[in-house]
Amino acid sequence: MKIIDTPDGRFPGAQDARPPVQTLPIRFTGSGSEYFRIWIVNLLLILVTFTLYWPFARARRIAYFQNNTLVGDDPLGFHANPWKMFRGYLLVAGLGLAYAIASETAPEVAGVIMLVFALLWPALWRASLQFRLRNTSWRGVRLAFEGDLKGAYLAYAPLLLPVLALVAVGLSASAMVPAEEATREDRRFFAFLFFGAMLLFALVLPWCFVRLKQYQHGGYRFAGERTELRAGWREFYGLGLRAGGVLLLVVLVLGGLAVGVAMAARGMASGVVAVFGIVALGYIAVPLILVPFVTARLQNLVWANTRSRNTRFRSELRFGTLARVNALNWVLIIVTLGLYWPFAQVRLTRVRLEAMALQVKGSVNDWLANAQQRDVGPLGDAAGDFFGIDLGL
Repeated sequence: MKIIDTPDGRFPGAQDARPPVQTLPIRFTGSGSEYFRIWIVNLLLILVTFTLYWPFARARRIAYFQNNTLVGDDPLGFHANPWKMFRGYLLVAGLGLAYAIASETAPEVAGVIMLVFALLWPALWRASLQFRLRNTSWRGVRLAFEGDLKGAYLAYAPLLLPVLALVAVGLSASAMVPAEEATREDRRFFAFLFFGAMLLFALVLPWCFVRLKQYQHGGYRFAGERTELRAGWREFYGLGLRAGGVLLLVVLVLGGLAVGVAMAARGMASGVVAVFGIVALGYIAVPLILVPFVTARLQNLVWANTRSRNTRFRSELRFGTLARVNALNWVLIIVTLGLYWPFAQVRLTRVRLEAMALQVKGSVNDWLANAQQRDVGPLGDAAGDFFGIDLGL
């Protein structure tokens, strides 16, 4: 028998053993008119019940958006019990009410409540992720979140440092020097401490995003597949530098325009009015330019680097498209006195979702069938289901 040697070590005519990759587009089929009816009823019931209907309204909203989100040709499902979400709402609302009362009567107690809430936030966030994912399904298979409690606190540790610093500065300022007795030197000292805490916050914010997103996107599980985020601090700090550059460019352009208008103005009053008008324009231009830029770049960075053994995501959201939709939405919201809000949410959701796609190795039917045999009904930690906390993803 003659053996034929091939350069790649395979038999002649052998087929590539790697399974084909299927791309499942993500589509959103919701309409503004349908969601408007849900939104207006939710709004009226929230007002009538003094916000107690909020978790039920949120459940209806999430169900509508997920049921109209198609991965391939199959929609997502949402199965949460609104009464469990109501318990979580009472917990968070109780903490907020206690802080509001204490801030008017005992500022020191309010600071302690804020500190307690900051320390509890990672656990509440993890419970929210568990609850949301556990009650989401695709093609009859529930999703799950497997991040542990220790990982949640480690992910939030960089953010807790500047938060604790700000709280410490506020408590020490109120305890050491009463407001009516503070001298100019005292105000400068505490202003310096506050500026230092804010600078620390700006420096650790990209690092915090890295840890939060690595924990969040590293804990998703579906049909035996657990995802991971293959993006690190370099990518996130690069995004932060580009966002800072865009902000600086906007500020320089508006600042130069303000100086030019002030110098060209004939009267002092007209010059001041013109400068204030340009400053007001800055408050409008920054969210219309910077927010869409960061949103588009962050979505592409995070989801394009989220993958598992047999799945990966694609995200190609463009800044120009998102900026146009965002600007038109705000104009129509202002013109209609807020009534265009549900239509704006539908348009924005469609643009963001339809820029994404899911890639799966092999046949989706075979992959799901094998995964369901290996992993039947993942439930995860019961704490998130008990409180029903949904803080958003």
